[in-house]
Amino acid sequence: MWTAYMNSLIVAGVSVLVNLIAVMLGGYALSKGKFKGKGALILIILGTMMIPFETRMIPMFKMFFKANMVNTFAPLILPQIIDGFGLIMAKNFFDKLPDSLGEAARIDGAGPFRVFALVYLPLSTPIMATIVILKFMASWNDFLWPLVILTGDQTRTVPIFISAFSQEGGTRMAGSTMCVAFLGIIPVVIVFLLLQKYIIQSIALSGVKGE
Repeated sequence: MWTAYMNSLIVAGVSVLVNLIAVMLGGYALSKGKFKGKGALILIILGTMMIPFETRMIPMFKMFFKANMVNTFAPLILPQIIDGFGLIMAKNFFDKLPDSLGEAARIDGAGPFRVFALVYLPLSTPIMATIVILKFMASWNDFLWPLVILTGDQTRTVPIFISAFSQEGGTRMAGSTMCVAFLGIIPVVIVFLLLQKYIIQSIALSGVKGE
């Protein structure tokens, strides 16, 4: 159980970190950036959200198999770097922040990345917390893809360990199985309790006063 815990924490933690960086930068670019094809790019991103994971699972497995990455954590982390849902959430949040903040910073000589990092990013705590919660829960509870790509006992994540434990023990170990399942949800509950207030803020935020 401890090994499964550490595996899930590594996968979920790294997935959340890389995804948060990518979607915040991408969402900011889609919201405040001005470039050709932005509308078409947003439509493509929305289109990717309509593709079921099951249709991509076999090509993804073949790709990682050829890259000799089966039974490693890389196939669990790399596909999580970008997701359409997080990008659209970040974009919609930045849309509510006034452009005048960035214009004032640019007048003072700040570059594009400095405007993002020093002006808009400090105002984005609610949406970042929301993305962290959603991505952590999705990564921690993911079962199908880790079951396909992880083939060794030492690389099992918590959901796979719980499933294997219940199958090996059967009804004879129902109490132990429930105990293991309870231990498996503790990190998700902790993260949610720590950051739950930001979900309400990010959903309820409709703009800045005076905008």
